[in-house]
Amino acid sequence: MLSKWLTAETVNIVNAIDNWQTAIDISAIPLLQNGVISSDYLQAIYHLHENIGPYYVLAPGIAMPHARPEEGVNSLGLSLLLVQQGVNFNSSNNDPVYVITLLAAPDSESHLEIIQNLAALFSNADDMNKIFHAKTCNEILNVIKHY
Repeated sequence: MLSKWLTAETVNIVNAIDNWQTAIDISAIPLLQNGVISSDYLQAIYHLHENIGPYYVLAPGIAMPHARPEEGVNSLGLSLLLVQQGVNFNSSNNDPVYVITLLAAPDSESHLEIIQNLAALFSNADDMNKIFHAKTCNEILNVIKHY
């Protein structure tokens, strides 16, 4: 199911990034280009991060930035960015973050199956280790196709 959303167009790998804002910006590029989100969505994520901290850093090495549907979501979408050197999100227990999955949900229900599949992926240490150490998008997509 995740293969419907995470494709060669929505998965990206970079070696290093200076900060969490740049990580979110890069992870958003495919969703912005496809009209899934507007730049308002990114501003909402930044604003929430500044007010309540890195609420979307879910586990060691894993972040899923998101905001409310009305804050710039046009349709359901998902992207994944692997930062090979990791990037700090100011989440003391979970930094550095290697995998950023940017989720855009236009309502409160359409993304639930994506969340379930991501939860299964994120809880599989072997598969996440493969993603953390991937050198190509195809290596990531070969893991994703099982979810």
